[in-house]
Amino acid sequence: MSRLAGLLRQSRPASEESRSIRLGERDLGYVLRRSPRRSFALQVDHRGVRVAVPWPATQAEIDSFIRSHHDWLLGKLAVRVPPAVMMVEDGALFPLLGEMCRMRLGQGGRSARWRLGADGVEELVLPDGPGARQALVRALRARALPWFGERVAEFCYRLGHAVPAVRLSSARTRWGSCSSRSGIRLHWRLIHLSPTLIDYVVAHEVAHLAEMNHSPRFWAVVDALYPDWKAARVRLRDAGRALPVIDGADAALIAED
Repeated sequence: MSRLAGLLRQSRPASEESRSIRLGERDLGYVLRRSPRRSFALQVDHRGVRVAVPWPATQAEIDSFIRSHHDWLLGKLAVRVPPAVMMVEDGALFPLLGEMCRMRLGQGGRSARWRLGADGVEELVLPDGPGARQALVRALRARALPWFGERVAEFCYRLGHAVPAVRLSSARTRWGSCSSRSGIRLHWRLIHLSPTLIDYVVAHEVAHLAEMNHSPRFWAVVDALYPDWKAARVRLRDAGRALPVIDGADAALIAED
Protein backbone atom coordinates (compact mmCIF):
# COMPACT_ATOMS: atom_id res chain seq x y z
CA MET A 1 0.00 0.00 0.00
CA SER A 2 1.36 3.41 -0.89
CA ARG A 3 1.83 6.04 1.80
CA LEU A 4 -0.83 8.22 0.15
CA ALA A 5 -3.37 5.38 0.14
CA GLY A 6 -2.67 4.79 3.84
CA LEU A 7 -3.21 8.43 4.66
CA LEU A 8 -6.45 8.50 2.70
CA ARG A 9 -7.76 5.49 4.60
CA GLN A 10 -6.82 7.03 7.94
CA SER A 11 -8.79 10.16 7.08
CA ARG A 12 -11.96 8.25 6.14
CA PRO A 13 -14.78 8.37 8.69
CA ALA A 14 -15.74 5.13 10.41
CA SER A 15 -18.45 3.05 8.78
CA GLU A 16 -20.85 0.39 10.06
CA GLU A 17 -22.80 -2.29 8.24
CA SER A 18 -24.66 -5.49 9.05
CA ARG A 19 -22.98 -8.77 8.12
CA SER A 20 -23.45 -12.47 8.89
CA ILE A 21 -21.23 -15.53 9.20
CA ARG A 22 -21.92 -19.25 9.43
CA LEU A 23 -20.78 -20.65 12.79
CA GLY A 24 -21.47 -24.34 13.21
CA GLU A 25 -25.19 -24.87 12.61
CA ARG A 26 -26.24 -21.24 12.84
CA ASP A 27 -25.96 -18.04 10.88
CA LEU A 28 -24.67 -15.29 13.17
CA GLY A 29 -25.48 -11.69 12.41
CA TYR A 30 -23.11 -8.96 13.53
CA VAL A 31 -22.34 -5.29 13.02
CA LEU A 32 -19.02 -4.63 11.31
CA ARG A 33 -17.33 -1.32 12.10
CA ARG A 34 -14.38 -0.20 9.99
CA SER A 35 -12.22 2.66 11.22
CA PRO A 36 -8.58 3.83 11.33
CA ARG A 37 -7.94 1.55 14.35
CA ARG A 38 -4.96 -0.84 14.22
CA SER A 39 -6.38 -3.95 15.89
CA PHE A 40 -9.39 -6.26 15.73
CA ALA A 41 -11.98 -6.25 18.52
CA LEU A 42 -15.05 -8.34 19.32
CA GLN A 43 -17.87 -7.27 21.63
CA VAL A 44 -21.09 -8.93 22.79
CA ASP A 45 -23.77 -7.10 24.75
CA HIS A 46 -27.52 -6.55 24.62
CA ARG A 47 -27.10 -5.00 21.17
CA GLY A 48 -25.71 -8.26 19.81
CA VAL A 49 -22.30 -8.95 18.28
CA ARG A 50 -20.06 -6.11 17.10
CA VAL A 51 -16.75 -6.50 15.30
CA ALA A 52 -14.34 -3.57 14.95
CA VAL A 53 -11.56 -3.79 12.37
CA PRO A 54 -9.01 -1.55 10.63
CA TRP A 55 -9.92 -0.21 7.21
CA PRO A 56 -7.52 -2.50 5.26
CA ALA A 57 -8.92 -5.74 6.79
CA THR A 58 -10.21 -8.23 4.22
CA GLN A 59 -13.37 -10.26 4.66
CA ALA A 60 -11.27 -13.42 4.92
CA GLU A 61 -9.30 -11.91 7.81
CA ILE A 62 -12.52 -10.81 9.52
CA ASP A 63 -14.09 -14.27 9.17
CA SER A 64 -10.93 -15.91 10.49
CA PHE A 65 -10.88 -13.56 13.50
CA ILE A 66 -14.51 -14.30 14.37
CA ARG A 67 -14.08 -18.08 13.98
CA SER A 68 -10.98 -18.01 16.21
CA HIS A 69 -13.29 -16.83 19.01
CA HIS A 70 -16.05 -19.35 18.22
CA ASP A 71 -16.39 -20.91 21.70
CA TRP A 72 -16.08 -17.62 23.59
CA LEU A 73 -18.59 -15.97 21.28
CA LEU A 74 -21.26 -18.65 21.57
CA GLY A 75 -20.77 -18.77 25.33
CA LYS A 76 -21.35 -15.04 25.62
CA LEU A 77 -24.45 -15.22 23.44
CA ALA A 78 -25.87 -18.05 25.56
CA VAL A 79 -25.85 -15.94 28.73
CA ARG A 80 -26.71 -12.59 27.19
CA VAL A 81 -29.86 -11.17 28.79
CA PRO A 82 -31.72 -8.38 26.98
CA PRO A 83 -32.68 -5.34 29.07
CA ALA A 84 -36.22 -5.33 30.41
CA VAL A 85 -38.72 -3.07 28.68
CA MET A 86 -40.03 -0.40 31.04
CA MET A 87 -43.55 -0.87 32.37
CA VAL A 88 -45.97 1.83 31.26
CA GLU A 89 -48.26 2.08 34.24
CA ASP A 90 -49.71 4.66 36.59
CA GLY A 91 -47.11 5.92 39.05
CA ALA A 92 -44.08 4.62 37.15
CA LEU A 93 -41.00 6.82 37.34
CA PHE A 94 -38.63 7.60 34.48
CA PRO A 95 -35.75 10.05 34.03
CA LEU A 96 -36.36 13.36 32.29
CA LEU A 97 -33.47 15.79 31.91
CA GLY A 98 -31.69 13.97 34.72
CA GLU A 99 -34.60 14.22 37.18
CA MET A 100 -37.33 11.72 38.02
CA CYS A 101 -40.67 12.24 36.30
CA ARG A 102 -43.87 10.39 37.19
CA MET A 103 -46.21 8.74 34.73
CA ARG A 104 -49.97 9.12 35.22
CA LEU A 105 -52.55 7.05 33.36
CA GLY A 106 -56.31 7.14 33.16
CA GLN A 107 -56.85 10.68 34.40
CA GLY A 108 -58.83 11.93 31.42
CA GLY A 109 -57.91 13.45 28.09
CA ARG A 110 -56.94 11.93 24.78
CA SER A 111 -53.51 13.52 24.46
CA ALA A 112 -50.44 13.62 26.68
CA ARG A 113 -49.82 16.64 28.87
CA TRP A 114 -47.20 17.73 31.39
CA ARG A 115 -48.00 19.01 34.85
CA LEU A 116 -46.46 19.51 38.28
CA GLY A 117 -47.52 16.97 40.91
CA ALA A 118 -48.66 17.94 44.38
CA ASP A 119 -45.28 16.85 45.79
CA GLY A 120 -43.34 18.97 43.28
CA VAL A 121 -42.44 16.06 40.99
CA GLU A 122 -43.14 16.69 37.31
CA GLU A 123 -45.76 14.36 35.86
CA LEU A 124 -46.67 13.20 32.38
CA VAL A 125 -50.38 12.41 32.06
CA LEU A 126 -51.03 9.85 29.34
CA PRO A 127 -54.25 8.48 27.88
CA ASP A 128 -54.92 5.02 29.25
CA GLY A 129 -55.14 2.03 26.95
CA PRO A 130 -53.01 0.19 24.39
CA GLY A 131 -51.69 3.43 22.89
CA ALA A 132 -50.11 4.70 26.12
CA ARG A 133 -46.62 3.53 25.21
CA GLN A 134 -46.70 5.27 21.83
CA ALA A 135 -48.10 8.40 23.48
CA LEU A 136 -45.19 8.34 25.93
CA VAL A 137 -42.63 8.25 23.11
CA ARG A 138 -44.42 11.03 21.20
CA ALA A 139 -44.50 13.22 24.32
CA LEU A 140 -40.79 12.69 24.98
CA ARG A 141 -39.89 13.46 21.38
CA ALA A 142 -42.02 16.60 21.45
CA ARG A 143 -40.24 17.68 24.65
CA ALA A 144 -36.82 16.88 23.22
CA LEU A 145 -36.84 18.77 19.93
CA PRO A 146 -37.22 22.36 21.20
CA TRP A 147 -34.77 21.70 24.04
CA PHE A 148 -32.14 20.35 21.66
CA GLY A 149 -32.77 23.19 19.21
CA GLU A 150 -32.07 25.81 21.87
CA ARG A 151 -28.85 24.12 22.94
CA VAL A 152 -27.63 23.80 19.35
CA ALA A 153 -28.33 27.51 18.86
CA GLU A 154 -26.35 28.33 22.02
CA PHE A 155 -23.27 26.35 20.96
CA CYS A 156 -23.45 27.66 17.41
CA TYR A 157 -23.41 31.18 18.89
CA ARG A 158 -20.25 30.28 20.84
CA LEU A 159 -18.68 28.86 17.69
CA GLY A 160 -19.74 31.81 15.57
CA HIS A 161 -21.55 29.56 13.12
CA ALA A 162 -25.00 29.78 11.57
CA VAL A 163 -27.56 27.51 13.22
CA PRO A 164 -28.32 24.46 11.03
CA ALA A 165 -31.54 22.47 10.88
CA VAL A 166 -32.02 20.32 13.98
CA ARG A 167 -33.91 17.04 13.82
CA LEU A 168 -34.48 14.03 16.03
CA SER A 169 -32.87 10.67 15.42
CA SER A 170 -33.71 7.08 16.34
CA ALA A 171 -30.36 5.70 15.20
CA ARG A 172 -29.35 2.42 16.83
CA THR A 173 -25.69 3.30 17.42
CA ARG A 174 -25.27 7.07 17.52
CA TRP A 175 -26.23 9.82 19.92
CA GLY A 176 -25.95 12.34 17.14
CA SER A 177 -24.75 13.12 13.67
CA CYS A 178 -23.86 16.21 11.69
CA SER A 179 -24.01 16.84 7.96
CA SER A 180 -23.26 19.97 6.00
CA ARG A 181 -26.34 19.18 3.90
CA SER A 182 -28.98 17.98 6.38
CA GLY A 183 -27.82 19.62 9.62
CA ILE A 184 -27.65 18.08 13.08
CA ARG A 185 -29.59 15.05 14.26
CA LEU A 186 -29.78 14.17 17.96
CA HIS A 187 -31.21 10.99 19.42
CA TRP A 188 -34.50 11.64 21.17
CA ARG A 189 -33.49 9.40 24.09
CA LEU A 190 -30.99 12.04 25.16
CA ILE A 191 -33.97 13.76 26.81
CA HIS A 192 -33.61 11.27 29.67
CA LEU A 193 -30.10 12.51 30.51
CA SER A 194 -28.93 15.48 32.52
CA PRO A 195 -28.58 18.83 30.70
CA THR A 196 -24.80 18.74 31.14
CA LEU A 197 -24.53 15.44 29.28
CA ILE A 198 -26.92 16.61 26.57
CA ASP A 199 -24.73 19.69 26.19
CA TYR A 200 -21.68 17.50 25.64
CA VAL A 201 -23.36 15.65 22.76
CA VAL A 202 -24.60 18.93 21.31
CA ALA A 203 -21.14 20.50 21.57
CA HIS A 204 -19.66 17.41 19.89
CA GLU A 205 -22.01 17.67 16.93
CA VAL A 206 -21.73 21.46 16.64
CA ALA A 207 -17.94 21.08 16.55
CA HIS A 208 -18.39 19.02 13.40
CA LEU A 209 -19.69 22.14 11.69
CA ALA A 210 -16.10 23.37 11.87
CA GLU A 211 -14.31 20.03 11.44
CA MET A 212 -16.10 17.12 9.73
CA ASN A 213 -13.74 14.53 11.22
CA HIS A 214 -12.30 13.40 14.55
CA SER A 215 -8.87 14.95 14.07
CA PRO A 216 -6.92 16.79 16.79
CA ARG A 217 -8.33 20.03 15.35
CA PHE A 218 -11.85 18.70 15.89
CA TRP A 219 -11.18 17.84 19.53
CA ALA A 220 -9.64 21.29 20.01
CA VAL A 221 -12.96 22.79 18.89
CA VAL A 222 -14.85 20.49 21.29
CA ASP A 223 -12.50 21.55 24.09
CA ALA A 224 -13.19 25.22 23.38
CA LEU A 225 -16.94 24.63 23.42
CA TYR A 226 -17.07 22.13 26.31
CA PRO A 227 -13.81 22.00 28.33
CA ASP A 228 -14.96 19.08 30.51
CA TRP A 229 -15.62 16.84 27.50
CA LYS A 230 -13.33 13.99 28.54
CA ALA A 231 -15.14 13.41 31.83
CA ALA A 232 -18.52 13.87 30.15
CA ARG A 233 -17.62 11.27 27.55
CA VAL A 234 -17.02 8.69 30.29
CA ARG A 235 -20.21 9.63 32.15
CA LEU A 236 -22.19 9.39 28.94
CA ARG A 237 -21.16 5.77 28.41
CA ASP A 238 -22.32 4.86 31.92
CA ALA A 239 -25.54 6.87 31.64
CA GLY A 240 -26.35 5.25 28.31
CA ARG A 241 -26.41 1.82 29.92
CA ALA A 242 -29.05 2.99 32.39
CA LEU A 243 -31.48 4.43 29.84
CA PRO A 244 -35.06 3.22 30.24
CA VAL A 245 -36.13 0.88 27.44
CA ILE A 246 -39.59 2.02 26.41
CA ASP A 247 -39.70 -0.10 23.29
CA GLY A 248 -37.76 -3.23 22.44
CA ALA A 249 -36.39 -1.45 19.37
CA ASP A 250 -34.67 1.03 21.71
CA ALA A 251 -32.66 -1.64 23.51
CA ALA A 252 -29.45 -0.85 21.63
CA LEU A 253 -26.65 0.71 23.64
CA ILE A 254 -25.93 3.91 21.78
CA ALA A 255 -22.39 4.94 20.97
CA GLU A 256 -21.17 8.51 21.20
CA ASP A 257 -20.79 9.50 17.54
